[in-house]
Amino acid sequence: MGKAPSGAVIGPVNLQDGPEAPPLYRQVYLHIRRAILGGQLPAGSRLPSTRVLAQELGVSRNTVAAAFDQLYAEGFIEGRVGSGSYVTDCICETLVEACADNPKAAAPVVPDVGGPGLSRRGAVMANARIVEQHARHVGYFRPGSPALDAFPHALWQRLVAKRLRLRETAIGNYGPPAGYEPLRRAVAGYLATARGVVCSPDQVIITAGAQAALDLCARILADPGDKAWIEDPGYLGARGAFRAAGLDIVPVPVDEEGLDVAAGEAQAPHARLAYITPSRQYPTGPVMSVARRLALLDWARRNDAWIIEDDYDSEYRYCGRPLTALQGLDGGRRVFYIGTFSKVLFPDLRLGYLVVPEQLVGEVVRARAVASGPLPVFNQAVVADFMEEGHFTAHIRRMRSLYAERQEAMVEAGRTHMGGMLDMQPAAGGLQLIGRVQGGVSDLDLVERAGAAGMAVTPLSQMYLGGTVENGLILGFAAVDARAMNLRIRQLAQAIEPAFRSTVQPMTRRASGSLERVPLAL
Repeated sequence: MGKAPSGAVIGPVNLQDGPEAPPLYRQVYLHIRRAILGGQLPAGSRLPSTRVLAQELGVSRNTVAAAFDQLYAEGFIEGRVGSGSYVTDCICETLVEACADNPKAAAPVVPDVGGPGLSRRGAVMANARIVEQHARHVGYFRPGSPALDAFPHALWQRLVAKRLRLRETAIGNYGPPAGYEPLRRAVAGYLATARGVVCSPDQVIITAGAQAALDLCARILADPGDKAWIEDPGYLGARGAFRAAGLDIVPVPVDEEGLDVAAGEAQAPHARLAYITPSRQYPTGPVMSVARRLALLDWARRNDAWIIEDDYDSEYRYCGRPLTALQGLDGGRRVFYIGTFSKVLFPDLRLGYLVVPEQLVGEVVRARAVASGPLPVFNQAVVADFMEEGHFTAHIRRMRSLYAERQEAMVEAGRTHMGGMLDMQPAAGGLQLIGRVQGGVSDLDLVERAGAAGMAVTPLSQMYLGGTVENGLILGFAAVDARAMNLRIRQLAQAIEPAFRSTVQPMTRRASGSLERVPLAL
């Protein structure tokens, strides 16, 4: 590379003034650095003296000297005794082209196929949706959202304040890789009583939510290319975790008895994993029959396979007592059981738990430590106090009654405002129900319209991987006050009604006040 003439021209410097502007020496430094990395000052170029440059820029000599000092310290320029300051010889075009200060490097680059970028697994992870489409909409009817307005905030603040006074959990060292031991004890006790789960506290591993537990199971229980059964329709989070782990997903149909085990065996008899939501299938709601549960356990035993049981919102059942977990039937030999505090307490807590078969506890704890390290202890300690003092089960009882009331209000409002558009039937449990679309309207179109009106509904069709796809909206009712439900459902009806204008027939109202082919009063 040829050297520039002695005393190379720095070029015009537009110095800024004012309280928000960087210091003058910093502006001079950045201008010279950009000139070097942009190629205007090649390697070996001699810089003007600090006195000359200060005169040209109209600043003090100390300002220029400070800029030069910074350039010297970072290796952009070097001094030669009796000769002045020069651009360092080691700055060559190869290095300059990779620098962000080079205009060429700043231009957008479209990489060649197979060029630099994410790995194949990274690309799969980036494109595997684990949240429902249009979940960017933050508003009413978001599925899975609990009633934060009814959360015992004052009680929680008291427990937090108590823990802040206790030095060992307020500011401490790294927590145990399996989680805070008192919380693991509390979870094991609760699961044994309320869910029929057979486990010791040692088998409970605290995770950063249910998704972290799913990701861990997918990575430690199967190798890339292994087949994994998944309910169809089913939970997108499980689909995303399995795809990210490189598994070959096998969609298995669901009917009124839950996962069709015979259909799964016909498609992939030697699959490595099966993911199920047996207590209340997500999103359609059926409870897995005892015959199907036993058949699934038998399949896992015969094929040396694993079952991942996601018990995501089983605390909230409105018809009878909560059902016993599949894990209890198995005795904890073939089933990894996943639960979460997000639906019971609040999503931002980001805490869940994984119950591991006894024979694999040590290996899974070590794998979890490698995958993500220990969780902060503080929130775990507060949740443990919440459970040990009896607030957890009391909160669930209150919310079960409240959610039943809110679901009833949603169904009633749906009958009033959604005639001819959505068939909204009550769910036996959970925090959401399905409004099945009437006619040939796309649920994706309805979701777009609802989102524009501030409604965070989810399309049922997105949950399918194969077979017949059903159109519907998944509507969360738990976070909407029953007193406001009629208004919110009416607003949803207003938002989606234009999509039905070509298919909904005129309606008339009966004298009794019930709907019978009446025009929507919006």
